[in-house]
Amino acid sequence: MAASPKVPPQDLDMEKALLGALLINPGAAYDVVDVVGLDSFYAGKHRIIFDAMLSLYQKSEPIDLVTVASRLQERKQLQEIGGRAYLSELVGSAASPGSARYYAQAVQSKFVLRSLLDAAARIGELGYQEDRDIEQILDEAQQAIFAVSNSPMLQSFSSIKSELTEAWERLENLQKHTGAMRGVPTGFPALDTMLSGFQKSDLVILAARPSIGKTTLALDIARQTAIKHKTPVGFFSLEMSSQQLVDRMLAAQAGVNSWRLRTGKISKDDDFQRLQDGMAELAEAPIYIDDKSSNTVLSMRSVARRMKLEHGLGLVVIDYLQLIIPSTQGSNVSMVQQVTEISRALKGMARELDVPVLALSQLSRAVEQRGGRPRLSDLRDSGSIEQDADVVMFIHREDMHGSRTDGDRTNVAEILVEKHRNGPVGKVELRFDEEKTTFVSIEKSDFGDFTPEAVVEDSGSTPF
Repeated sequence: MAASPKVPPQDLDMEKALLGALLINPGAAYDVVDVVGLDSFYAGKHRIIFDAMLSLYQKSEPIDLVTVASRLQERKQLQEIGGRAYLSELVGSAASPGSARYYAQAVQSKFVLRSLLDAAARIGELGYQEDRDIEQILDEAQQAIFAVSNSPMLQSFSSIKSELTEAWERLENLQKHTGAMRGVPTGFPALDTMLSGFQKSDLVILAARPSIGKTTLALDIARQTAIKHKTPVGFFSLEMSSQQLVDRMLAAQAGVNSWRLRTGKISKDDDFQRLQDGMAELAEAPIYIDDKSSNTVLSMRSVARRMKLEHGLGLVVIDYLQLIIPSTQGSNVSMVQQVTEISRALKGMARELDVPVLALSQLSRAVEQRGGRPRLSDLRDSGSIEQDADVVMFIHREDMHGSRTDGDRTNVAEILVEKHRNGPVGKVELRFDEEKTTFVSIEKSDFGDFTPEAVVEDSGSTPF
């Protein structure tokens, strides 16, 4: 005999108990709206009833047998669900009206299992699409699983009340802890003050001409936030090997001459001691390096998903944007189109993973020909980088352009925040230590270019 098809995971009695508890207990809705959504219910008539309850809840109207029946009557759905008799049956199904949240979690767990089966079916279909690019297929397959595993409490709407509560808690925390900030710390106090750290879901662009210090500053940020704040960092290097990156971070952390470290000319005992201390600190830092030179956004996003699932993830660094291989190539695809696709994909990665993505970028030669400080229009190859980014920073060093007139300005780097979607723009000064290949803070930072008016123009909100 042929085996009968399996019934998808579901618990109709638990669904009835949940709906019954909502009909009896006026405050139960507040306990379950962040746990279940419409799709969480297996029975179609249960989805209809819960949808009516949600409409009442969102208007702060009471949820009971009379109001729900009236709302279903207005929608001409009362008979479809079995009439008032079925609603009365639901009331009798709630053995413990105070256990609504437990019922909701049980219903949601069945929904997650059904979602996993749907994802498996989708992956099975992808396996037969032999004409498609393998990286795109793998990305879609991983995204299907990631959506299930990363969102166990799926919901169909977001309550403004819960959002406001979280906002107030964040504000209270910032007021009580003066050193606290909303985002991921960079390790540079002046830059953290201006940006309040890197914010979740933000695409942050750090741009400069070659050999100005993009990779060095990115490594400093990754190293400091990982060591001081235990922020898990995923570092994707398309230009340098992992050994080169580790040598740079070790020299900066230990405070030894980077050239001597690379050439093995370390001879002082105190240097060896500092190296041992630096290695011990770096060994405990949650930094994960991917140094594949031929990387696409799809493959990086896939690796980042695994990092988040296995180790957690607080920051993604990509060095650098113009080396990422676009998925669309050919003689009829311009570099502008390719960079546009990449920048939008990076912003999508930041939103999906809910972490800041710091992407390094080259500047066009126009800044050298024109002289002076870089502008947003100098971003190489595409205006979409400026459009997609939440923060755009430039590194400018007068001593690297042959225009230095003051000896005290040697090795002083200006970090120009030219775009800040949710805050002020301005300038922070750091000193570049050539021997140790690292940036260090300067005691007194110059905020002379602080221009809050630019924020109003960009985001329409008052700067903070």
